[in-house]
Amino acid sequence: MKLIDSIVGQTAYLKAVRRDLHAHPELAFEETRTSDLVADLLTQWGIPVHRGLGRTGVVGILRQGDSKRAIGLRADMDALPMQESNEFEHASRHAGKMHACGHDGHTTMLLGAAQYLAQHRDFDGTVYLIFQPAEEHGGGAREMIRDGLFERFPMDAVFGMHNMPGIPVGTIAASPGPVLASNNEFRITIRGKGGHAAMPHLSVDPIAVASQILPALQTIVSRSKKPLETAVVSITMIHAGSVPNVIPDTCEIQGSVRAYTAETLDLIERRMGEIASHACAMFGAGHDFEFRRNYPSTVNHEAETAFVRQVLGEMLAPSQVVTQAPIMAAEDFSFMLEQVPGCYAFIGNGDGEHRDLGHGGGPCVVHNPSYDFNDELLPLGASFLVRLVQRWLAPA
Repeated sequence: MKLIDSIVGQTAYLKAVRRDLHAHPELAFEETRTSDLVADLLTQWGIPVHRGLGRTGVVGILRQGDSKRAIGLRADMDALPMQESNEFEHASRHAGKMHACGHDGHTTMLLGAAQYLAQHRDFDGTVYLIFQPAEEHGGGAREMIRDGLFERFPMDAVFGMHNMPGIPVGTIAASPGPVLASNNEFRITIRGKGGHAAMPHLSVDPIAVASQILPALQTIVSRSKKPLETAVVSITMIHAGSVPNVIPDTCEIQGSVRAYTAETLDLIERRMGEIASHACAMFGAGHDFEFRRNYPSTVNHEAETAFVRQVLGEMLAPSQVVTQAPIMAAEDFSFMLEQVPGCYAFIGNGDGEHRDLGHGGGPCVVHNPSYDFNDELLPLGASFLVRLVQRWLAPA
């Protein structure tokens, strides 16, 4: 493994920054302390800063030489609305808020790369350091784009990275094509006629209608969709009634849909609407159907992914440069990849539990109340981001 020596020498500092961020998590569009810290550090290192894109976003700009080429590096900053169960010194100090997905680590790795690039400037062109809010909830990438991210800071390519539990530390995965699914939500509200439980013939029972809709929705994946196309329909909430002896007026079904292609998503939305409409008509009930498309599928571009794998090949052993099988989670970096070519890579966070000289560490599973980012990744991730810049903006 060929890491940058001066970044390795900064490991203790990066670790302290990461743990400070972990102790002070902030939710979507509330990342004021985090963005202040990021902006302050960039300014200390002589990097001009622009703020306010996507409300709490920060963009640092590094220019060197005469080249017109430009590269974007993105890290997400927000935490999750979860209660942390860890008891180590840097555990969350804010009840109900936690860095349970490793965004504290992502931000720190980009800061480590920024510090090195500001000090050495061994590139020719422009680097845009994109610190993005609200990846988990709110589509911060989309909001930064709406505020003119790519018009104000035009770049040839953009790159991002996420820690990945289950992949050994020291390993980085990058694959072309779809690597993460789209994230979509649905709500079906069945409007029946409430009444006494002892006289169901005088009612239109929305719960009975829901019991017909639920299994029918599952047939969309098994019978309507092409077998070789991947999709998930998960029913996650059913709300109806308040007392045992009253048939309610309404029943609400909610859930999540994941898919890789727009064609599959169109099919699922259409079939959901048809099933809800026909089932309700069959029982004399009314209905409302809502389908919200949150994040599109994350699709890596061929050339940029090949470039990433080439850079990784110069840093790591062949066994440490792996492919990333598509998974059904979602990521709003997808909005950036719809606008600018790029690649989203995955850095191994380790298997099972990681422990750090006594403070302990929870299971290496994101969105877990005992999760903690593995600090061993910091010099590797920062070195990787620097190498991307050095190769993309190599002096002629």
